[in-house]
Amino acid sequence: MNTPASVRTPDRAASPRSASPDRPDEASSIRADGPSPIRTLQRLAWKIIRRLDGLLQGDYRSLFYGYGIDFSDLREYQPEDDIRYIDWNVTARMGSPYVRKYVEDREVTAWFLLDLSPSMDFGTAQTQKRAMLVDFVGTLARLLTRHGNRVGAIFASGSAQHVIPARSGKIQVLHIINDLLKQPHLERAPFTDLTPLLTGGLQAIKRRSLIFIISDFICAPGWERPLRLLTQRHETLTIRLWDPRETELPDAGTLVMEDAETGEQIVVDTTDARFRARFMEAARQREAALRESFNHAGVDALALSTDEDLVRAIVRFATLRRQRARGRLV
Repeated sequence: MNTPASVRTPDRAASPRSASPDRPDEASSIRADGPSPIRTLQRLAWKIIRRLDGLLQGDYRSLFYGYGIDFSDLREYQPEDDIRYIDWNVTARMGSPYVRKYVEDREVTAWFLLDLSPSMDFGTAQTQKRAMLVDFVGTLARLLTRHGNRVGAIFASGSAQHVIPARSGKIQVLHIINDLLKQPHLERAPFTDLTPLLTGGLQAIKRRSLIFIISDFICAPGWERPLRLLTQRHETLTIRLWDPRETELPDAGTLVMEDAETGEQIVVDTTDARFRARFMEAARQREAALRESFNHAGVDALALSTDEDLVRAIVRFATLRRQRARGRLV
């Protein structure tokens, strides 16, 4: 099978569509009935953002320290300077090394690169990976915009992409949530390819930004190189969504298992301990390969399970980034 098999579960009902113009100018342009972006954001503000404010005490720099920098001046190289900032053209003209000076831009521009492939619709009866994606994006987007920062999003929809230009304000968050809620579920294909999403981000995002890549990374190979290029140009973070049933099978008798990407089905006997062990080993190898790819690209990676408390996951992520930031300063 092309991708890790998943236990077949009943298809969930399609979410009611919420009408919204491409560029809403006021909150009233987005409907408030049904599972709307307004109600979604209200739920996130009450259940997640309020708790995060208490746990992180309003200090989100540990999570959002990826501020851009702007060129300010040139000066002669000094022994303690970072050689990566040497301007070789000026150095050649002047006959001695010169380095570029930069000033920190306090404003953050963040982009969400989102995988909406069929495997993202898998999950437990309580939470699917796609629902967790909506909550994570809505929470982070609101935390950023309420401090005056800008957020944008790029959705991977098969070979096509949907781009929401970066803007600030609460209406922008509602716009992103609205488009996520009404985004159609994709038709199955032999492979999900993340490369177009990452290369699309490379082409669309010109100014240095904070980038969140959110996917289950159940996909065809080849995405590692564009990820490294994104990491070189931007502050890049990966969030890998996963469900416990993708890594460990219960002893539940005979089950129909379905490839989340292709729809291919097989019948398996989960009472077979050797089969369950092979399933777990394949998941372990896939996890190890992903960790190696993320480490090679130099990105901070958060593994987010569908049964995990989102508040605790974000606090854990903030703690990890704070520790790594200290390590870079040592």
